[in-house]
Amino acid sequence: MGEKCLPDELRSLFLFEALDDEQLATLCANGHIATFEPGPIHSEGDPATCFYVLIEGELVMSKRSGGVDIETNRTSQRGVYCGAWSAYIPGAEHVYQASVRVTTPSKFFVLDANAFAEFMQKEFPMAVHLLEGHMVGGLRQRQILGQREKLLALGQLSAGLTHQLNNPAGATARAVADLREGVGKMRHKLAMLADGKFTPAALKTLISIQDEVAEQVAKSKSQELTALETSDREDQIGDWLDEHGIASAWDYAPTFVEAGLDVDWLERVEASIDDVDCSATLPGAIGWLKYTIDTELLMNQIAEASKRISALLAGAKQYSQMDRAEYQSANIHELLFSTVKTIFGDKLGKDKPVALHWDKDKTLPELLCYPGDLNQVWTNIIDNAIQAMNGHGNLTIRTMRENESTVRVEICDDGPGIPEDIVERIFTPFFTTKPFGEGTGLGLDLAWRIVVEKHHGNLSVQSQPGDTRFIVCLPLEAPAPTETAASATTGMTEPAAG
Repeated sequence: MGEKCLPDELRSLFLFEALDDEQLATLCANGHIATFEPGPIHSEGDPATCFYVLIEGELVMSKRSGGVDIETNRTSQRGVYCGAWSAYIPGAEHVYQASVRVTTPSKFFVLDANAFAEFMQKEFPMAVHLLEGHMVGGLRQRQILGQREKLLALGQLSAGLTHQLNNPAGATARAVADLREGVGKMRHKLAMLADGKFTPAALKTLISIQDEVAEQVAKSKSQELTALETSDREDQIGDWLDEHGIASAWDYAPTFVEAGLDVDWLERVEASIDDVDCSATLPGAIGWLKYTIDTELLMNQIAEASKRISALLAGAKQYSQMDRAEYQSANIHELLFSTVKTIFGDKLGKDKPVALHWDKDKTLPELLCYPGDLNQVWTNIIDNAIQAMNGHGNLTIRTMRENESTVRVEICDDGPGIPEDIVERIFTPFFTTKPFGEGTGLGLDLAWRIVVEKHHGNLSVQSQPGDTRFIVCLPLEAPAPTETAASATTGMTEPAAG
């Protein structure tokens, strides 16, 4: 126990100056004066057992972020308070919301948390009710609007998937229709075979050519020709076919180029036909070739569309984390990629309104984290960046090691930047620059709480015209889920001392 408390000493502090003698006597009877040498007073996360009021000295308040203590307040003002400041709120588990240390020998009025709660509830019942209502009401409001933010993200997911699935689904339907027509034509060719219009030697040659063409079509997927090269090759093939009396030569040429064929390939086909009897004419072989190519290309289209649909569904599954535990190991790049492709696939990427640039540190280890929540962070930050650029510009996603225990993710845009008077408020709940009714002002607040409170990381922003960066620092291992940790993203944090 420290020094005895004197009512007149408490009355000199702004926090107690309006109390009457009886109230001051009650506080002095339950509290005491303590002097602390330079060092810690209490640590973030420990049970909140005492309420502290500074009489003289200097205190420093800090929060844990990304494995580092970040100073949030430093003051020598008499009467500032810290510790179990909300002990009078019933039904809550009270822990120190910040760490406090003193830099010089400092004197405090120290009051047991239970005694402080009893005093407040007895002497100021109306104030306690109002404060409790304010905190609980704020909590409920955040929960409701936080759910709305998640529903908005779900709406984005649905809209993005609908838009992106429409293209491969339509391509599949068209390819199936064309394939059905092509198969019908192939049946007519089979009828010609049945009639004996081709000798066994000629048929063997045609089937060999067919196999080679199918193999060539498969190889052609890796072939990349410029528009000029494509046009030149079409002209060469069209001229060759025309010279050899092939009907519809200029209709055939684009298909042959797409299949990766050239004039040399066609001459080898001609030579193969010449080596057998005349029953296998060059026009017939070319026609046979065309049907084979059409069929192979259509099957490639169906395969690619199916692969695209599967990738989109896998991305949606990865984004939602619906088949995975809330807390588990995850690859940071996979999380970012799933968000980009699933939510913003129609807005971000090559030949899209917003060009996407990746700068990855592929050596980063996996994180023990809350993947579903982190995807919400990426969604909110990227969505804000796209809106800041009015839907056109450049977005850069950069990953790197911050230190041995922390990874760093930067999401950068080249928009007009955030005004200085707004930057400091950007993570404030309910603050928004969007027109009335278009934003809740909780998107970045939710991101901040997920990163800072749930993962014990850090979220900050640096902005100037043409270069705005949201910087997310995450520990390699976020705290495992507990009841306290689970409520952290929706709870209240301790204000700065004062």
